[in-house]
Amino acid sequence: MDNLAQLIKECGVELYDDEIVSENGRKIYRVYITKSGGVNLDDCEKVSRLLSPIFDVTPPVDGDYNLEVSSPGLERKLEKPKHFIKSIGELVSIKTQDYTIKGHLVKADENSIAVQNDEGILQINLSEIKKAKTYLEW
Repeated sequence: MDNLAQLIKECGVELYDDEIVSENGRKIYRVYITKSGGVNLDDCEKVSRLLSPIFDVTPPVDGDYNLEVSSPGLERKLEKPKHFIKSIGELVSIKTQDYTIKGHLVKADENSIAVQNDEGILQINLSEIKKAKTYLEW
């Protein structure tokens, strides 16, 4: 993934995450990119054009697959410490084994986060988090 991040940086964007999913019997290798001010279609095309010939020689997955390059979206999953750190100030929904909390992400580092809501500020270790995502209030 470090090599992938370096390659993608050449297109003026950052690697947010990548995943392999199966949808309707098709294997899809998804690459999520971000940049300040937001990702546009040209950014996605640029990354796709850069990666396609490389993946023709060294495929990221076994067998047939489709490559998709996109933004992680406004409501996106948070898994890695860097995801939380970049999301400070946003609304988050955090699920642990024992509870679910929603609020503003006010602090994040390599080991823990802090979420503030009407009940106060709750410190949560990243190792306790089962599922996390940003969300928008409409």
